[in-house]
Amino acid sequence: MASGKLQTLLYKEDIEAALRTPDFGGFQLLQLHDFPGQGTALVGVLNAFRQEKGYVTAAEYSRFCGPVVPLLKANKFTLTNDEAFQAQAVLANYGPDVIPGAVAEWKVEFADGSIYSSGTFPAQDISQGQPGALGKIKIDLSKIQRASQLKLTLSIRNTEYWNSWPLWVYPSKLDLPNRKDVLYANDFSEPVIRALKQGRKVILLPDIDRIHSDVPNGFSTIFWNTEWTGGQKPHTLGILCDPAHPALQEFPTEFHSNWQWWDINYHSRPMILDNMPATLRPIVQVIDDWNSNRRLGLVFEARVGKGRLLVVGVDLKNDLQNRPVARQLRYSLEKYVISQNFSPQQQVEPAAIAELFKKY
Repeated sequence: MASGKLQTLLYKEDIEAALRTPDFGGFQLLQLHDFPGQGTALVGVLNAFRQEKGYVTAAEYSRFCGPVVPLLKANKFTLTNDEAFQAQAVLANYGPDVIPGAVAEWKVEFADGSIYSSGTFPAQDISQGQPGALGKIKIDLSKIQRASQLKLTLSIRNTEYWNSWPLWVYPSKLDLPNRKDVLYANDFSEPVIRALKQGRKVILLPDIDRIHSDVPNGFSTIFWNTEWTGGQKPHTLGILCDPAHPALQEFPTEFHSNWQWWDINYHSRPMILDNMPATLRPIVQVIDDWNSNRRLGLVFEARVGKGRLLVVGVDLKNDLQNRPVARQLRYSLEKYVISQNFSPQQQVEPAAIAELFKKY
């Protein structure tokens, strides 16, 4: 389900990019359904019998893949609350006729459905065969004080045409949690092991090139399969997590990859957790290629001796002033570790942790 949500997200981005392009001649999808040959390619929006898989419906797909599609042109969808979101609203009309007197409406709403901002553009005729500009959207974000995921919806009044996009807004300044009871470590060294045996809390933030893993990470999903493409990157199919996990309380997310995970993915190295106890489940898991099917994690927790350990395979140390998403994830993880909720149940031996990292 999570890998399918990412696949839909990527198709949406590709198709909308095509529809936003003036004089574009159209697009062709190599495969709409799973292909049972050439090593099996489970790449379809539909299964091999052309049936829905459950993660996207035909109606949902047609909002961004149809003859008339509302679109946005925006530089970014992850922002801080000292910025303004700016976008150009567009209507791609590849239907049979001019759309007369089109009235476009937009709204930005929180996850609970409450409206943060909204607006309407003047009526205008949208010519056939091109993406037509509807108007500009500018939204001040300063009233959003806590990390939030919002939804921007653009629709054409009295029609079935509408589309939506997520926005993520993060505080530009964060009050750092009290770290006095937490040991921060770059290496899983003997002093760290002693601290854990004494009952300390430890956050392990290794340099990602020290992680003993040959799994290339990236945001996009597998195109065909790694058997047929000879190991061509990427090898993974997005992330899987529990949005309700207290470690992610200050990091709004769904259970699957979305665009706010782009920076996280590109500054990470998935850890191979196959030698860990079978019941250990990563807080943030990376979905592996089905040909290798390894247990991969970006964030996991464990008990080591009397202590509690959080291990992060993401660079949450460098250039955080220019990486608000990474800064917010670190903040959320730190708040979790200092809270009473940080209570890993799975006991892991130090040797199993040490195996995750290259030796000097």
